[in-house]
Amino acid sequence: MITPVSPEIIEGSGLKFEKNMKVKQILLIIGVSALSAISSVWIYGKINTPKSNFVQSHDGNVPGNYAGFLDNVTGAGEPIDFTKAANAAVPAVVHIKTKIPAKKVSNQLPRTRNNNSMEDLFDQFFNNNFGPQIQPEQKASGSGVIISDDGYIITNNHVVSDGGTGVADEITVTLHNKKVYKARVIGHDASSDIAVLKIDGTGFPFLLYGNSDNVKLGQWVLAIGYPLTLETTVTAGIVSAKGRNIGINGRQSQTPIESFIQTDAAVNQGNSGGALIGTDGQLIGINSAIYAPTGTYAGYSFAIPVNLVKKIVNDLIKYGDVKRPYLGISAEQNNFDAGDGAHVGEVAKDGAAAATGLRKGDIITKINDAPINSWSELQATVSSYNTGEKINITYKRDGKEYTTSATLASKTGTYQQTAVSGVGEKLGADLESLDKKTALKYDIEGGVLVKKIKTGGIFSQTRMQDGFIITSVNGVDITSIEELGQAIANLKGESIQLEGLYPGYEGVYRYPLNLDDMP
Repeated sequence: MITPVSPEIIEGSGLKFEKNMKVKQILLIIGVSALSAISSVWIYGKINTPKSNFVQSHDGNVPGNYAGFLDNVTGAGEPIDFTKAANAAVPAVVHIKTKIPAKKVSNQLPRTRNNNSMEDLFDQFFNNNFGPQIQPEQKASGSGVIISDDGYIITNNHVVSDGGTGVADEITVTLHNKKVYKARVIGHDASSDIAVLKIDGTGFPFLLYGNSDNVKLGQWVLAIGYPLTLETTVTAGIVSAKGRNIGINGRQSQTPIESFIQTDAAVNQGNSGGALIGTDGQLIGINSAIYAPTGTYAGYSFAIPVNLVKKIVNDLIKYGDVKRPYLGISAEQNNFDAGDGAHVGEVAKDGAAAATGLRKGDIITKINDAPINSWSELQATVSSYNTGEKINITYKRDGKEYTTSATLASKTGTYQQTAVSGVGEKLGADLESLDKKTALKYDIEGGVLVKKIKTGGIFSQTRMQDGFIITSVNGVDITSIEELGQAIANLKGESIQLEGLYPGYEGVYRYPLNLDDMP
């Protein structure tokens, strides 16, 4: 008979032996684990550590093409303080309000009457053939920057515009301290979208000009203005691009100039004409536009560089208009914003550049000390100088770099080929510049007569009729076929509105065109 053995007896009889065995096993396991861990780390390091010559040469020098984060940077990592710049600039930024009274306009379309009463009825209800209509009173709001203690103010042309080539009937300026002044327009320039106002008084706070040529990608900037009917508002961002051309000034000018500073500082309606400043509190740009597919701020805003602003403002104050300088070259359209310089299309035979040695195919990379990366930057840089000034031009030809000089002229010069050639064929009509005698008869400066609209052309897609006289494009006066062609060339790919008259009929007639449909 087997007697069951209790656990207590077994444990008691071999207690010392069991304890010795357990200690040895534990020590062995710990040793094997430690050795495995050390071996794994050593092997991983050998496999995954890149060879040093992938990053540096054998002597420890950094390769020339290495983009170091801290290269040529001083004070990296130090916090930026916006308070001093903001407090210095806010008193010099003003709120601008404009008013345009109600006025009569006409969308009436002349038609040859016939005996079809049903067609006449449809003409009444579906063709807006109601005669003159009333355009209601219009009010607008924007911002401005005081630049002198005696009350000169910079703003955008579109802030004070009446929607055409004129200005609003009533303009008031409210300072940061709530004082209100009536302002008068000293001058305005649609090409650059700059206007200068004046309020009476002395001792006004004002901003100092900075240097937009020194603005760098990634630097902090502040936008100051009166957006969305709010009081003075300061937003911060960085410079995200320079030399931007977004095609917006072509809506109000035949000769648009655009080389915007692009930032991600929040800007909305009402900020137009306000200040873009650096962290030193100096003015580096005038806020002018936003990228707004939804009508409100969508991440990017655009400011006119202050170096261009200074020249425009000085001319407007001194002359009442802009004395625009010209180099006498045209752009190579396929490389308009190439990024490696301004590509020359043609050199005007009697322009400023004619005797410099420049020729078609050259790439301008610098004007004096200012780098040129695109045609937009070239236009803005040249426009910041005065007629008669001498500039140095650095350009590339066949991979080699050359330097020449030119004296800027007051006229662009004449070219063998121009963008205005064949404008009638593009629009689908026989066109003719209005002669002075006929223009005087209709009390206009000039215009373009639409003699015959061709079937299948872009004009035939509108309700325009033969005999229409075009007097403006997007509110910009047109006096000849050449001016019409230049306006169309500048606005390629956009929707525009033609305005004009029909001899023998009263009122202004408007026709929208989609230039995407133009060959």
